[in-house]
Amino acid sequence: MDPGQSGTGSGPVTASGAGSGFDPNVPNAARMYDYFLGGKDNFPADRAAAEQVLKHVPEVPLGIRENREFLVRAVRFLAGRGIRQFLDIGAGLPTQRNVHQVAAEHAPGARTVYVDNDPQVLAHARALLQDSPEVRVVQGDLRRPEEILAHPDVRGHLDFGRPVAVLLLAIVHFLPDSDEPRRLIGRIRDALAPGSYLAMSHVAVDERPERAPDVERIYQGASAQFVARRSGEITPFFEGLDLVEPGVVNLHQWRPEHDAFDPRLLGVVNYFLCGVGAVR
Repeated sequence: MDPGQSGTGSGPVTASGAGSGFDPNVPNAARMYDYFLGGKDNFPADRAAAEQVLKHVPEVPLGIRENREFLVRAVRFLAGRGIRQFLDIGAGLPTQRNVHQVAAEHAPGARTVYVDNDPQVLAHARALLQDSPEVRVVQGDLRRPEEILAHPDVRGHLDFGRPVAVLLLAIVHFLPDSDEPRRLIGRIRDALAPGSYLAMSHVAVDERPERAPDVERIYQGASAQFVARRSGEITPFFEGLDLVEPGVVNLHQWRPEHDAFDPRLLGVVNYFLCGVGAVR
């Protein structure tokens, strides 16, 4: 199961509150994600937990790379639809081809706000992006969407009277059912102007549900707890949106840029779903 970096390829807004302080001995979902990507912004505890995940789901790195490719294709598509404002919630540690970089390639001047509540993520992102005038980095928690939407830096950088694209990539599977993710997503959707979009990706466990309990157990000791869901539990998160073709599909099936099928992707089929929907 993907440990959940959004876009961003990104890292999660922690659902447990464990991200409120820095402790290198507690596995951090964003740093685990970095390790899966081959990065160096991680600690021994993160690597140990990530290796435990890989024992159960060795195809995680491929799924994460596919999630990054979906981010790139989705941002490119949204820029082509005239979107010039992006709100990436659960942005995670900055890596290559971030939202603002892809947007700038296709829509110069586009504005981006990254949101996370992990202090290490925020510090790292601010240091890297301080010279990017079109970017803001904001502390926020997906469990409290009103605070994100009302944050002065968000409001000062994005105009919610105009279309905005909200990205929830590999983050909702860190929200337990008790947090009512469907309701939280609905609050964000209802705050957006018509013509806005919401892009989402979420791990699905349809094909190998027997592996999910072990992965959930590993993340119980981390900064964010993974929640295993099947596709039938994920598709309702897109309610109230007009889905862009091809709908809610596996990552590599969403508007692929080439026809050749990589046989390595067989390991992530029905494993990681995604979709983009327009706000009515």
